[in-house]
Amino acid sequence: MTVAVRSFAKINLGLYIGAPRADGFHSLRTVYQAIALHDMIRVSVGRGRGIEILCKDPRVPLDSSNTCWRIAERVMSALGGSGRVSIEIEKKLPVQGGMGAASSNAVATMFALEHALKKSLSGSERLRIAAEVGSDLPLFVMGGTVLGVGRGEEVYPLADLPSLPTVVVTPEVGVSTPAAFADWDALVPQDKIAELRSATGKNARSQINLPPTIDERLTGLGGSDRLFEVGCVLSAWLHGYPNTGASAKGGSRAGKLLSDLVRTGIENDFEKVVFPKYPELRDIKGELERAGSRYASLSGSGSTLYGLFRSPAEAAKAASRLRKQGLKAVATRTLTRRQVSKFQSFKVSK
Repeated sequence: MTVAVRSFAKINLGLYIGAPRADGFHSLRTVYQAIALHDMIRVSVGRGRGIEILCKDPRVPLDSSNTCWRIAERVMSALGGSGRVSIEIEKKLPVQGGMGAASSNAVATMFALEHALKKSLSGSERLRIAAEVGSDLPLFVMGGTVLGVGRGEEVYPLADLPSLPTVVVTPEVGVSTPAAFADWDALVPQDKIAELRSATGKNARSQINLPPTIDERLTGLGGSDRLFEVGCVLSAWLHGYPNTGASAKGGSRAGKLLSDLVRTGIENDFEKVVFPKYPELRDIKGELERAGSRYASLSGSGSTLYGLFRSPAEAAKAASRLRKQGLKAVATRTLTRRQVSKFQSFKVSK
């Protein structure tokens, strides 16, 4: 039996890079958002032992370094499964694109493997296994609109955004996330790192001359209630208007959100180090804005960029315009948690 499942991509609505941690990672704060672009994962369990990865894209590793392999090992162990696991990855999403493709592939493998074995992990087990394999895997366990903190692996569901028309541009260049973090560390003066690590209070970042983040109120939270409060503040910011489908002035909820994104100045810190190194990516962001995007940003460490639009027609027109300029652009949309669950339904073949 082969189980097929969609493996959805994500974009980042803002990304704040905090202090280096003792474990070598950085503290992060971001809002992950699922979008409709996806790979396809097909999993089967047959006679024999071991794990095999099948993929036609030469950039995808076929050994134990692949996140799908690593998560399959853990799922088989946790569920007491036996047999040879075959994982076929049909790539449509970019490699090293900042859309979480490898992580999404791994979580889709987890779901498909549970279905193939006819056994289920608990929600907490899924999150634990996902976090063991990679920082951004847990977000794909939840789907929809998700707050990510810690090194990105601590995830908390937010009230879903309205479905937003989106244009995604995937340049040929790949950006290494470890290299981008190293460039960020080089940008921050070494004598400020210890200060950043211990800084508290709502003006902590501005006090050490670092760029402002989404909302300075978030940096002063402490203790075990911090994560809950952060989620509440961001959720209130994202949905600071009546849940009626329209704003008080009669505009769309999506339009209100886009205005708030621009007004609040939410941004991705990686742009400060990635754009100087890859100026063509800065140019693409400018093209998205000139094509009518109400908000444009790098996703993760890149190289993917996206723009949010007021209507599907505007997004389709912008994508067409960008393709005529030689860019690989596609119109898509953001997905709510319910939509992810619906569209990620399993297809089984004997």
